[in-house]
Amino acid sequence: MTQHLKGLDAPADFAERHIGPSEADVAEMLATLGYSSLDELIEATLPADIRSHRPLDLPAPLNEHDATHRLRAIVAQNRVARSMIGMGYHGTITPAVIQRCIIENPLWYTPYTPYQAEIAQGRLEALLNFQTMVADLTGLPLANASLLDEATAAAEAMAMCYAIGRGKKPAFLVSDDCHPQTLAVVRTRAESIGIELEIADLSSLASVGDNYCGILLQYPTTDGRVEDYSALVAAAHRAGALVVMAADILSLVLLRSPGEIGADIAIGSTQRFGVPMGFGGPHAAYLATHEAHVRRMPGRLVGVSQDAQGRPAYRLAIQTREQHIRRDKATSNICTAQVLLAIVASMYAVYHGPEGLHRIARRVHRMARVVAAGLRQLGLAVGDGVFFDTVSVDVGNDAERLLEQAAAAGLNLRALGNGRLAINVDETTSSRDLRELLAVFAGDRTLPALEDLQAEIGDDIPPPHARGGEILQHPIFREHHSEHELLRYITRLQNRDVSLANSMIPLGSCTMKLNSAAEMMPITWPEIAHIHPFAPADQTRGYQQIIEELSAWLREITGFAAVSMQPNAGSQGEYAGLLAIRRYHISRAEAHRDVCLIPVSAHGTNPASAVIAGMRVVAVACRPNGDVDVDDLRAKAKEHADRLSALMITYPSTHGVFEAQVREVCRIVHQHGGQVYMDGANMNAQVGLCRPGDIGADVCHLNLHKTFCIPHGGGGPGMGPIGVAAHLAEFLPGHPLLGDGVVSAATHGSPMILPIPWMYIQMMGGAGLTRATQVAILNANYMAKRLSGHFDVLFTGTDGRVAHEFIVDCRGFEKSAGITVEDIAKRLMDFGFHAPTMSFPVAGTLMIEPTESESRAELDRFCDALILIRNEIQAIADGQLDRTDNPLKNAPHTAAAIGSDEWPHRYSRERAAYPAPWLREAKYWPPVGRIDNAYGDRNLICTCPPIEAYSQE
Repeated sequence: MTQHLKGLDAPADFAERHIGPSEADVAEMLATLGYSSLDELIEATLPADIRSHRPLDLPAPLNEHDATHRLRAIVAQNRVARSMIGMGYHGTITPAVIQRCIIENPLWYTPYTPYQAEIAQGRLEALLNFQTMVADLTGLPLANASLLDEATAAAEAMAMCYAIGRGKKPAFLVSDDCHPQTLAVVRTRAESIGIELEIADLSSLASVGDNYCGILLQYPTTDGRVEDYSALVAAAHRAGALVVMAADILSLVLLRSPGEIGADIAIGSTQRFGVPMGFGGPHAAYLATHEAHVRRMPGRLVGVSQDAQGRPAYRLAIQTREQHIRRDKATSNICTAQVLLAIVASMYAVYHGPEGLHRIARRVHRMARVVAAGLRQLGLAVGDGVFFDTVSVDVGNDAERLLEQAAAAGLNLRALGNGRLAINVDETTSSRDLRELLAVFAGDRTLPALEDLQAEIGDDIPPPHARGGEILQHPIFREHHSEHELLRYITRLQNRDVSLANSMIPLGSCTMKLNSAAEMMPITWPEIAHIHPFAPADQTRGYQQIIEELSAWLREITGFAAVSMQPNAGSQGEYAGLLAIRRYHISRAEAHRDVCLIPVSAHGTNPASAVIAGMRVVAVACRPNGDVDVDDLRAKAKEHADRLSALMITYPSTHGVFEAQVREVCRIVHQHGGQVYMDGANMNAQVGLCRPGDIGADVCHLNLHKTFCIPHGGGGPGMGPIGVAAHLAEFLPGHPLLGDGVVSAATHGSPMILPIPWMYIQMMGGAGLTRATQVAILNANYMAKRLSGHFDVLFTGTDGRVAHEFIVDCRGFEKSAGITVEDIAKRLMDFGFHAPTMSFPVAGTLMIEPTESESRAELDRFCDALILIRNEIQAIADGQLDRTDNPLKNAPHTAAAIGSDEWPHRYSRERAAYPAPWLREAKYWPPVGRIDNAYGDRNLICTCPPIEAYSQE
């Protein structure tokens, strides 16, 4: 690598911009803790036997300009062809106002999951729009707030059918007309949870056996046909089976909805509603069903409730719907949604409205009919059935030649086998594309004239396939069709949320750090955004280099031999990692090994993932200090030695401590024939200091949306690639069209967002990453020290230090002052802050993680807020504030409440609204008061309510 010439070359200064505290701040914070250097702090914090003193072997860091220039050169190797492959992935036009104001806007991409609903009203409204859009187009009354991709949504729907049948119907029937990547993902899930999967030609099926819990149909089929499934749906229902339809969202503008046909569940992707293909993701999938199945729905559900003043307010409905809360009783491990992408899709529908969507759908269908007419005029065999946007043509032995000629013309077609090709058109397809396409097939023959072809075809869908009635009748889809109005609507919503652009979000275990502009900019470059996941390999060399380099860097950081990028969420990483362990045991003729040991403090996704990976969960106790009880682990490992498959452990622990006995924990599991799965949620405390592979882990998933700077997107996207030791490398997920163990629809999960961690690592370099970890640990210990005189810090290491996060105890306040941890969380909103992680892993506590990118001033501001709240709690306990009518019990306070003519409280408006001096300079006003969750669950409303509901009396 070229040597840096000081004074001539621009410095690699990104690490200084990413890390919040200055050198002077670091020195003062260390002095507060009694240390003279970061190295001294780290030596006192990490167990000596896991500490790595070898510098990370990573490329020298580049500054933002040079890193961007290098990435530009890499992605220039990608070739953006006009994709006519289809298979559930389509070219789409992202309206510029949506790209600039949502995808590229930190006020939308940096918030956290809307668990604190009062300060997430903007996202929640946009997600309610998404649910309304999906429910309307599918003809089913209840839709969730997005899943990961269409293939995993199909797997979730299958598991849902199985759960609704209470496991009494062991089989699931799948049409071979489904997309091949969907078949692969469903096959993996069925095998792992013990469902008997049958994939068959259902076109002439007259009856369904009574052993099926459900059937899955593709609508339209993968080769484009629109089938009338009415008889098959009726036959399934007679047999007591549920019907799942994987439906193309744009086709539903013109086609009879799944609900009209009689489907019980509809799933699909909303990618073509303004979300770029991105080589496979991230995209928001949907799932819609009947209200009778709401308790079995995977993922998140947004509902309408009311706040303390009786005004409508949004929140996540039916809190137990988060399947992982049920731990080993879960039927799904879904944790991450694709919130940002669901919002894009919903805004696409809001912007275009029903008339605009009709125009787009009709034009797409008309172009497909022109293609079919042109091919027929050229003497080629095109089916006579109904289709929407995909035409299949029989070209016999010419298939390979025509594919090559089309590629040479810049057109990607799809080979169906048996001499058939599929041609898909979308909203980006032009008349020029159609001419060039027909020219490929015409050869020496006269090229059909598009004008003549268009004149001879109609564009109506014939009965019984045509949709009846109007779509998207709610006013929200009819009011914002000008860019100016949509811009104002988007801005109005974003101002109702708290994001990292407002203040720190100190969520323990969530690592809400800076997502720099330089990291984010590349994702909307055409060479990144507009690549089909199954494009020819010679068109994706840039992506391949990014993935190869990023994988190599992650291998170095983790100490593992191989990495798979396929898992497109942390929960998917858990699932994929456990499947690799399971397949390893099977290869050694030890398929009976199915026991997974999990500490009781583990994330709820851990036991949920173990269950859907086909394992039996055995809980391991924790000691009073939060550490894994090694004696109980040893006893459980010995008891289950013949069947021990794995241990799942989070490191540092969920309690924010580097457990000193972690090597002994790994040794015990290995001694009894098991493998060690490390949850990488807390990897931000390890990078450059220690490595999971060196500690003894066999698998570790990495939350790229935590440690490596992909933003949380208001609840998604995420990426959860897994690193594995050498003996597990062959058991990583395979290619969706070729391999086994497939867990996501695209080979590399959600590749469009991989340039973000690539840029982060390239700009930080090994030394920068290591310093970031050191400062993350410093920031946490500094905050713990500042708060320790006001709150009890629950868990520390043997040296009295915490890792990158810590837990403060709030349980005693309920007895002394009638104040709960929720009251503290809501009062923090009055200070402009999102609360830390609440009541996990210990009820009645707050888990605080500052990350390395927060400045000392912001750390102090948050500590000051908590200390002021602690003083208010003491004032209640001392009788200076009323026990029931006080600023905490009534928090958050809205501008409407403060400005009201009536003020019924026993404390002042000033104390309510301006409890800290900095709020005079900049004040975030919570848009709603405290939300009544119980009311929302009793009155479940999960689509847009009528406008009259918002009118003031």
